[in-house]
Amino acid sequence: MTNPQRATADSDRDLAEAVLRDGDERAFRDLYRRHTPRLLAFVARLLAGTESDAEDAVQETWIRACGGLERFRWDAAFSTWLLGVGLNVVRDQLRKTGRSRTTTVEELPDPPAPAVPHDARIDLERAIATLPDDFRLVLVLHDVEGMKHEEIAERLMVPVGTTKSQLFRARRMLRATLTQST
Repeated sequence: MTNPQRATADSDRDLAEAVLRDGDERAFRDLYRRHTPRLLAFVARLLAGTESDAEDAVQETWIRACGGLERFRWDAAFSTWLLGVGLNVVRDQLRKTGRSRTTTVEELPDPPAPAVPHDARIDLERAIATLPDDFRLVLVLHDVEGMKHEEIAERLMVPVGTTKSQLFRARRMLRATLTQST
């Protein structure tokens, strides 16, 4: 009989090995419950789309993660690796939907009208969602997830200078959007 406290006692590695070795459904559910809230928030920010888009990305991330679990070498935390898988899923979804990675300022939609009085809290998530895909990816990876420019450049397969300039421009556009809505 399995201990009901296992989800808090077992490491990610123990759970992943149980999934690989035994096809342990409970171990998978424990991993899923442990990591899905952060994964969902991450992909939702990157996609800046509907909740169902984010949920689809999470489902696809777990499918790919399970398929690649035996190749995971544990050089990084499981959560870091899983977010990397999620990032690749998001990039694939953005390509499939035909959304441009290089949207210009002129192509951006007008920022949403504030739904609350000016003195109320600004909806930062909505402002981030107005950024072009490539700027939003770099901003979220750097400012929200805390990645360094070198890691972002490696994951996105672009030069470090590109991530720096995209972050600068994303912050500038975000400031402009937030200033317009106040």
